[in-house]
Amino acid sequence: MESLALLSSNLLSPPVVAFIAGLAAIWSRSDLKFPEQVYQALTIYLLLAIGFKGGSALVLVDPRVLVVPLIGTIVLGSILPLGTFLASRLGLKLGVADSAALAAHYGSVSAVTFMACLVFLDRQGMSYESFMPAIMATMEIPAILVALLLAKRFDKRSTTNLGESLREVLSGKSFVLLICGLLSGAVAGSEGREMLKPFLITPFYGVLMLFLLEMGLVAGEKLKAARQVGWKLAAFAVIAPIIQGILGLLLGWGVGLSQGGSVVFAVLAASASYIAAPAAVRVSLPEANPGIYVTSSLGITFPFNLVLGIPLLYGASHLIF
Repeated sequence: MESLALLSSNLLSPPVVAFIAGLAAIWSRSDLKFPEQVYQALTIYLLLAIGFKGGSALVLVDPRVLVVPLIGTIVLGSILPLGTFLASRLGLKLGVADSAALAAHYGSVSAVTFMACLVFLDRQGMSYESFMPAIMATMEIPAILVALLLAKRFDKRSTTNLGESLREVLSGKSFVLLICGLLSGAVAGSEGREMLKPFLITPFYGVLMLFLLEMGLVAGEKLKAARQVGWKLAAFAVIAPIIQGILGLLLGWGVGLSQGGSVVFAVLAASASYIAAPAAVRVSLPEANPGIYVTSSLGITFPFNLVLGIPLLYGASHLIF
């Protein structure tokens, strides 16, 4: 019964309700849609706001506390794409380019899933480390680079350019906005943070609700395409976040994170990128099929994590802590 109450609590949270409403709009063939400019503005706001909030809290953290979690983040960000690559090659029988593309997406992280996890933990009254936005930004890089190294190693015809891929990741809007927010929050001072609070902190959950309404519309379209990707890929898109999330939960506990921090770490491990990774893959692996990696990460894994994955990992954390 406790698990059902937890799931019900997540399903009834305003951001998740908005996401489900977006799905329903697509299934009912509604004409609801967001202009591209609005979608981009919401993305910029959310990434900047989560970075600013993390940066504001980072100034209160002893830098030595960050060392072990950051090492664990780099290790996890390197292991996840390797596991995904092997599963794709051996289990899904995909080619090198498609396997590497999936590895990049499932090794990297989803900032929106991260935000939804924070909302969920706030509703449960569970605290977490203030430096988790820095952990999220760090996990973006090794996963994509490892995936592209695998493509270069196993396919001599690959056009992978690691330097260009690194530039694409570091100059991508996700990374730039997160770092900008982190630095701004860290140097703003108490007066500056107070001035920006009505803009970057107070409206955050309302903006996230609008964004998830839009993501529901996008995911609804991708779910239509999911019928064409085959049951093996669909099963992978559900099983992978569970396995990766449990691994992240155990590693979070191992590097000394709190229960809430370990849940956030687990959700980051379980999430799949659909902003940074697609940009890097388009540049370095143009031969990879977007119908595979976008449909899997955005059409299946993202809704699964948002509705079921986060409460499942939260529940699993009680078995460890």
